[in-house]
Amino acid sequence: MPEPRKILVTSALPYANGSIHLGHMLEYIQTDIWVRFQRLRGHLATYVCADDAHGSAIMLRAEKQGISPEQLIEQVRVEHMADFKDFAVDFDNYYSTHSEENRELSETIYLKLRDKGLIANRSITQYFDPEKGMFLADRFIKGSCPKCGAEDQYGDNCEKCGATYSPTELINPRSAISGAVPILKESQHFFFKLPEFESMLKAWTRSGSLQEAVANKLTEWLDSGLQEWDISRDAPYFGFEIPDQPGKYFYVWLDAPIGYMASFKNLCQKRPELDFNEYWKADSKTELYHFIGKDIVNFHALFWPAMLQGAGFRKPTALNVHGYLTVNGQKMSKSRGTFIRARTWLEHLDGEYLRYYYASKLGRGVDDLDLNLDDFVQKVNSDLVGKLVNIASRCAGFIQKGNAGVLVSDNPAPELWQAFQNAAVDIAKNYEQRDFSRAIREIVALADQANAWIAEQAPWALSKQAGKEGQVQAICSLSINLFRQLIILLKPVLPALARRSEAFLNVEPLTWADLSTRLTEHRINPFSALLTRIDPEKITNMMEASKQDLTVEAPPAQGNGELIKEPLAAEISMDTFAALDLRIALIEKCEAVAGADKLLRLTLDIGDAKRSVLSGIKSAYPNPAELEGRLTLYLANLAPRKMKFGLSEGMVLAAGPGGEQIHLLSPDQGARPGQRVR
Repeated sequence: MPEPRKILVTSALPYANGSIHLGHMLEYIQTDIWVRFQRLRGHLATYVCADDAHGSAIMLRAEKQGISPEQLIEQVRVEHMADFKDFAVDFDNYYSTHSEENRELSETIYLKLRDKGLIANRSITQYFDPEKGMFLADRFIKGSCPKCGAEDQYGDNCEKCGATYSPTELINPRSAISGAVPILKESQHFFFKLPEFESMLKAWTRSGSLQEAVANKLTEWLDSGLQEWDISRDAPYFGFEIPDQPGKYFYVWLDAPIGYMASFKNLCQKRPELDFNEYWKADSKTELYHFIGKDIVNFHALFWPAMLQGAGFRKPTALNVHGYLTVNGQKMSKSRGTFIRARTWLEHLDGEYLRYYYASKLGRGVDDLDLNLDDFVQKVNSDLVGKLVNIASRCAGFIQKGNAGVLVSDNPAPELWQAFQNAAVDIAKNYEQRDFSRAIREIVALADQANAWIAEQAPWALSKQAGKEGQVQAICSLSINLFRQLIILLKPVLPALARRSEAFLNVEPLTWADLSTRLTEHRINPFSALLTRIDPEKITNMMEASKQDLTVEAPPAQGNGELIKEPLAAEISMDTFAALDLRIALIEKCEAVAGADKLLRLTLDIGDAKRSVLSGIKSAYPNPAELEGRLTLYLANLAPRKMKFGLSEGMVLAAGPGGEQIHLLSPDQGARPGQRVR
């Protein structure tokens, strides 16, 4: 028997300044399925990850919340870990890049590169915020586009005309942090000499470690010539200070991938059977896989392997790159309720249902994946409830009633059993190659064969015929064994369903090796429902809840501190605006909503009527009574909305980025309840 493979697997590190959403979950579910498959096959697959905890964005958010960056990143890490756990993402270690292990490894790698002459330094000129006292990254500078003149554009590209430019080309630039007019200032920066690794990278990117589409894209970059990479940032900055360079910090993207190593090193301290050097030395025989999105390929396929080689460590065995997530065929949208946080999903739907749907859509390529919510409901209800669980529910009762729950050894359909055995080989190959959608199609096809055979045999009809009891037991016993086969094949995707099924089957945790055996003369437990159908109303409720989530909380930052850029909404006509019935409202009563994290219930006097409104502003107004007696603006002709915690009749208007930084709008003195806003 061959030795088990030693495999280290990582997912990209989520940035520690916002919640996990369904776009993030695509990657972690994909990785977890692959890791669980390897473990099921008997390999030593170790899965580590961490929160990416450094950068200006985290420093600034912590400052706004009046807490330290360390407090912020720990709060977010706890939230992230809870979300991952409830989606059955099984990390061996989930850590933080703000750790001593990461500091030591980052300094070690930097010093090795420096001592080999692979670090350059020179003066650069960039914008500086004189009020905030800090240099400004491109995303923290706004102004008018130098190409089309569009106002309020960021410092690197125009969202109106698509032009790219440098921040110094912006017209009337200003700091997006303080609003001050930035000044140009020189600073000494440090650069990694990436061009010296061009030959190695051209060979490595064509070595089979990357999908072909990814390798082709990298070839474009390599052929256009590599540039030295700026790896330093100036104080103030939340991160690790560069050795011997006071006031200079490692750029977040230098220490973020080193966070993979740090998380594994931290795990090695807890599990002595793991040897850090065995996995990371240059000539390691172990395997290393990174699962990432296509937006961060350059960091992982150019900078990272070059840094590793330069510092004397091994390079990744492969990068597994996936595309973006769309929902109902479009980018995730706040207004449509399709920008869905992981926790919001879990409050309405089983996380395993999403695992199954993603698996059914994930192939080997980098194409985007669409979560079509109507298709999602149909697929889960049909495949998992109508086909898979249906096999056990149709047959278990006959075994309990006719043979005290004991499976007999007869095999009335050896050709069907062999078909399952044969299919398992190809399904394993598809799992290994991350072609999950093909694996799922083959598994569902097996379930169809089993159901068709059961329908043809009709044990429910035979049970009514004298002398057919032995035949009924043989049919149903084989059917339960076919169900067991399907559960093993789906166990990487549906671990919780597998655990419930193992309890029903009265067996120890199933492994891939169990596919070659049948349960005979074995007592199973009475059957109880393993899954329930999805009620489409749950989808509607979840989307409504997502709209509520995002009226008070800004979407999480993407990647390493890159802020989401919100374009202006589409223009409306004057007639459309005139149709809005905006009124002055008196807040007569305001109270927290029991069981809701974000909602307050406001009782409003709008002159000729009283209205009740649920508003997600609790974090900004922890003492709801302070709003009583205050006037605010109210949208009166918004259709009432049935929510989880009651009916909300209209909407009060507020402004701000979210969280504690939200403010109810109030009229000037002299306004009265019921007056129209004109």
